[in-house]
Amino acid sequence: MNAVDAGLLILRICLGLTMAAHGYAKVFRGGRITGTAAWFESIGMRPGRANAWLAAGTEVTGGLALALGLLTPFTAAAFVSLMFVAAWTVHRGKGFFVVSDGWEYNLVLAVGAAAVAITGPGAVSLDNLLFGGNLFAGWAGGLVAVAGGLVVAGALLAAAYRRPAPAAAAMGVS
Repeated sequence: MNAVDAGLLILRICLGLTMAAHGYAKVFRGGRITGTAAWFESIGMRPGRANAWLAAGTEVTGGLALALGLLTPFTAAAFVSLMFVAAWTVHRGKGFFVVSDGWEYNLVLAVGAAAVAITGPGAVSLDNLLFGGNLFAGWAGGLVAVAGGLVVAGALLAAAYRRPAPAAAAMGVS
C-alpha cells in the first residue's frame, strides 16, 4: 500500500465512522429516535419521526459505506446531502465556527467526502475489490457527490422543512 492509499484509507475511516456514530447516537443514545424526532420537529423537519429515521439510517449506512470505500461517489453524496440539510436547518445564520454553533463541522465532513469521491477510495476499498477502481473517475465522481447531494438535500428540504416558530428553534441544539 502506498502513502496515498494509506491516507485515503485513514480519511475514509475517520469520516465514515464519525458519520456512522452520529446515526447510532440518534437511535441508541440520549433521547433515542423519539427525542431525535421531537428535536427534528422543533427545527422544522416534519414529520420528525420519519426524518429522524431517514437521517439516522443514512448516517449509519453512508458512514459505514464510505469507511469501507463502497459506492464512494454515492456515499459521498449522502454526506453532502446530510451536511447541507444540517447546515441549513440548524447552523445557518450562526456564523462559520462550530464554537458558536456554526456550519464549520458540516463543511469539513461534506468537503472531505467530496474530495474522496474525486480522488477515489484508494486501493484498499471495496470499490477497488468489486469494480477494479473508481466507479466514476476524477471530476465525475465529484460531480455525482456534490450535485447529487445538493439535489437530494434540496428535494428533502422542499418536501419536509417548514421554518419553525422562533421559540421552537431556540430549543434545539445539534
